[in-house]
Amino acid sequence: MDAISVIRTKRDRGELSPEQIDWVIDAYTRGEVADEQMSSLAMAILLNGMNRTEIARWTAAMIASGERMDFSSLSRPTADKHSTGGVGDKITLPLAPLVAACGAAVPQLSGRGLGHTGGTLDKLESIPGWRALLSNEEMLHVLDTTGAVICAAGDGLAPADKKLYALRDVTGTVEAIPLIASSIMSKKIAEGTGSLVLDVKVGSGAFMKTIEDARELASTMVALGTDSGVRTVALLTDMSTPLGLTAGNALEVRESVEVLAGGGPADVVELTVALAREMLDAAGIKDADPAKALADGTAMDVWRRMIAAQGGDPDATLPVAREQHVLTAPASGVLTRLDAYAVGVAAWRLGAGRARKEDPVQAGAGIELHAKPGDTVTAGQPLLTLHTDTPEKFAYAQQSLDSAWDIAPAGTAHESTPIVLDRIA
Repeated sequence: MDAISVIRTKRDRGELSPEQIDWVIDAYTRGEVADEQMSSLAMAILLNGMNRTEIARWTAAMIASGERMDFSSLSRPTADKHSTGGVGDKITLPLAPLVAACGAAVPQLSGRGLGHTGGTLDKLESIPGWRALLSNEEMLHVLDTTGAVICAAGDGLAPADKKLYALRDVTGTVEAIPLIASSIMSKKIAEGTGSLVLDVKVGSGAFMKTIEDARELASTMVALGTDSGVRTVALLTDMSTPLGLTAGNALEVRESVEVLAGGGPADVVELTVALAREMLDAAGIKDADPAKALADGTAMDVWRRMIAAQGGDPDATLPVAREQHVLTAPASGVLTRLDAYAVGVAAWRLGAGRARKEDPVQAGAGIELHAKPGDTVTAGQPLLTLHTDTPEKFAYAQQSLDSAWDIAPAGTAHESTPIVLDRIA
């Protein structure tokens, strides 16, 4: 076979055969198919889609490109969670130690930022000394001794996805449902977790802009997981407004620690507890109360042990950007909209994300929110604070925020959107 014939098949809206899928994934992993050819195929998939048979085979080929992990030696049931990506979505950070504090083992394989959305590994790497890259033996040791581990997928786990994941980020093909579903589920199935809860984001700051697309993606992933013997549940959650009050790397770590200390923004706490309950239920743990474990400090204890076990210093001072710029409210009234996508793009432009897969990120870059929809604001009060080490980026970041918010006259009623929109199992 050759890459050009595979590209043409999907370009012309044909169905890729099992043999074509197996070959192109294997050849790309080995370097026989070049990045530019896989970019072309990914774009064809984005534009023309895949049917369920193709997606299942593509996922299986990604899994077959590497090894499969085994957690059967652990004394606890395993439960994992994956978010499809959002703005200010730091939920994994407090969630993994919280679920571990309630009795499950959480093997959390996470990724880096994709486009305007933040990456869990990028956030945690702002903690001095913390390591994302662990061997399988190290991962199992941390999991066994602390109950939770957050790390990068090893080179041996779905290596095809590792290459394709980075490529999608810089070629405008992140939003393709077949590629999102196969990317997430190939890693999660190969990882060997017994149960999985999916947080599928919906709204302007998500890759899925409509509830219909989110349901399609969630249903696809739930079916892939269930067919592979992984108990899989999905929550559709709102991403029209950033989660919490920060978007950026060290900024979000700081906010996550506030949540683990029993405080933090109400929306972050609500979603963390909701996902924890789903994970514990999927793992068969019925008598634990995640809200109590968050309030009484036991989740914080697990966090500190988990960070230290991966070389990090939980007491270290987090990086702070060298420059800040404050945007103020142009009028008094009620903030009725704060667009998640605009905030995400601005944080990315400030240095919290990357334009090329080899680009570094700034640990201190990002955006701090001083108001959320429903809040009353006064003209001239701080609305957003932009953080970066490179002040020449302020103007570019502000361009994405020009129409990011609406302020209605004082007294205007604001109807908030629930965080959890639907559940698919």
